[in-house]
Order: sequence, then structure tokens, then C-alpha cells
Amino acid sequence: MSDWTDPAGGDRTGQDLGRVPPPAFRVPPPSTRTAPLPGMPSPAAPGRYDGSGEGHGGRGGSRNRRRPTRRRRFLRTTAVLSSVLLLGGAGTYVWADTRLNQEVDLGALGGRVPSGEGTNYLVVGSDSREGLSQRDRKQLNTGSAEGRRTDSVILLHTGANGTTMLSLPRDSWVTLPPYVDPDTGRSYRAAPNKLNAAFSLGGPDLLVRTVERNTGVRVDHYAEIGFAGFVGVVDAVGGVDLCLDKAVRDEDSGANLPAGCQTLDGAEALAFVRQRKQEAEGDLGRTRNQQRFLAALARKAVTPQTLADPSKSFPTLRAGLDTLIVDEGTELPDLMSLFEALRKAASGGGRQLNVPVADPNLRTSKGSAVKWDDRRARALFTALREDRTPPSTRGG
Repeated sequence: MSDWTDPAGGDRTGQDLGRVPPPAFRVPPPSTRTAPLPGMPSPAAPGRYDGSGEGHGGRGGSRNRRRPTRRRRFLRTTAVLSSVLLLGGAGTYVWADTRLNQEVDLGALGGRVPSGEGTNYLVVGSDSREGLSQRDRKQLNTGSAEGRRTDSVILLHTGANGTTMLSLPRDSWVTLPPYVDPDTGRSYRAAPNKLNAAFSLGGPDLLVRTVERNTGVRVDHYAEIGFAGFVGVVDAVGGVDLCLDKAVRDEDSGANLPAGCQTLDGAEALAFVRQRKQEAEGDLGRTRNQQRFLAALARKAVTPQTLADPSKSFPTLRAGLDTLIVDEGTELPDLMSLFEALRKAASGGGRQLNVPVADPNLRTSKGSAVKWDDRRARALFTALREDRTPPSTRGG
């Protein structure tokens, strides 16, 4: 894919704070003592007013004192519960905000493309093993490779014309911009390579610059989650329901799922979204599976049963933050907007697309790669940059 250039000819290209649980905010129970009604004497001691005349105040008192109605009791209970939820929610917000690992500095990147309309998130699923024990790695079939590589790359656009979830195959044949190896300090010129190589060679910084150079779409926010966080989120919500047309078996990822509808736990879900050898279209088939699963996960995570159950909502938040890496400009409201956009795309309120492809098995010096359809891909990227409804990418 040819590069995007600006009019001037320039290149348009976890912090671990420990597993501290959310602070508990205790609200004292409402007092059971009530002020006397007008015209009634104050009881000297708690008594029973049952209309028999034997309680304090006699028969006349029992007639004037009214029991709280069911509606009043409901409103009183609701008020107390609301106070607890509000205080707990505020505490959870502060707790979660301090756990954000904002290690990516998009503001320090040079040679970026101009901003367009709407907001763009680069959502990355990495194969980072951080947070996984050797036993976990064996059970999850993640291997022992160190470092981080991309398992999924999604460009999520939100704007006046709705939400678009666009998958970029990690084997996409793109042009990497000039970069400096962060480990050796050696400089490299622009060169063609796979999209996944950008992340392996230069981390999030080079990946963002590569995506911008090859799409012309400016990345406003970056979010990355590793294997451990993905598995933890799925398990925290109680698994994700998915229906498979055929059995899925893959030795490399460990997938061994029967055909039919079932609930996938974290390990099974990870194996499903990582497998691709069984897919007729390889990497393209995997991106479709990833979109499909994210849609199911988003639907499950926002159900009233999950949101209203602290035993699910708190572990979900904690698991997601454990391996989440974001840019310095991303705060909790941005993450909420990101998740809402994913939910919309998943529930039919948006579009789930793959970048148009001309050759899914391009032979290159780096092995088999995915070649984009330049003309159709440019039209799609231009629509996203200008916040217009993207053209159909059927067949891509």
C-alpha cells in the first residue's frame, strides 16, 4: 500500500500498583428511631402500636400514628441502596483510574497524519505472557516466547455516522516508517514488512505510526490487552456464549470445541480467537472470529446480571486492568466510550468490517502476507477520516 503524504510533502505517517481491591465505603444503617407525629407524645421507650390500646399512647395514639406504607418502605430502602452504590461507584472509579497503565505517549510521536473527524481507537490484542505462570502458559498453549506481538489489530472509529470496527490482519503487507530500534539505538529506513513486525520491532509507537502511514487515519487513543487480561475478563463475566457451525480443533492454539451453542471459558475463548489454521482464509478468517467473539463478549459484559452483580463487575474491571496498556491521554471516560462503541458495533448499531484484500496469500521475502486492495482500501480509509459512511467491503 502506498504511503499517505501531507500537502507539504512530509510523511503523514502496567504500571503495577498491586492487586488492591476497591475501597469499601460503609454507609451506617438508617436509624429506626422516628420523631413523634404532631399531637403525639414521645414514647418513653420503644413500644408496640397495634391498635389494642395497650401500647404507649393508648388507643387514640395508635389511631393517629400511621405505619409506613409499602411504597414508603420501598423508597427508603431505594435511597439507602442508591447512596451505597454512589459511594461505592465513586470509590471504584478512583481506584480504577489509579491502575491505568498509561505508558504510551502518542504526543511524542513525530511525522503523524493530521486529525480527521470523529474519534479513532487502535485496539490491540497482544500475545504478552505477563501475568501468566509457567503452568498457565502450558495450560493456555501460549508457548514460552517473551516480548509482545499482536494477535489482533482493530481500528475502531466513532463519529456522527456511527461506529465502525475495522480489523487489520496482522499479516498485512505494509510500509514501516523509519524508526530507531529501542533496544540497540540503530536507525532503520522505511521498508515493506508485515504489520505485526511493526509491533515486534518498535512496540506500540511504531505500530501506531505504521497504521497511520498506511491508512491516513490518525489514532486518537491506544488500548492493548494481553493474554492474562483477556482470559480474566472472560472468566469474570462467567464465560461467553457462542454458537459454532462446525467443530474447531487446532493443536497450536489448543482449541478443541464441538459444533453447536456453548459457553466458552477464558482458556477456550483465547484458543478460539487465536486459531487460524482451520480457517479457509487463514488470518482473514481469524479476524472475523475475533470480531464475532468481541461482539458476544461486549453483549455479555453489559447485561444487567453482570453490571448489578459486584462479584462479577469488580473482578471484570480488575482483570481488564491487570494487563491493559493505554496512551497517556486515555482516561476512564475514554475507555467507557471505547467499550460502548464496541457494544454498539456488536449489537447491530455499527459496522464490523475487514480491510479490502486483493491477495490473501502474497509471497514476500517475509513469507506469506495479506495484500490490501489499494483502491477500495483508500476509499474506506478516506470515509473513516472524513467521518462518512464507509463503502461496502464485501469480498474483502
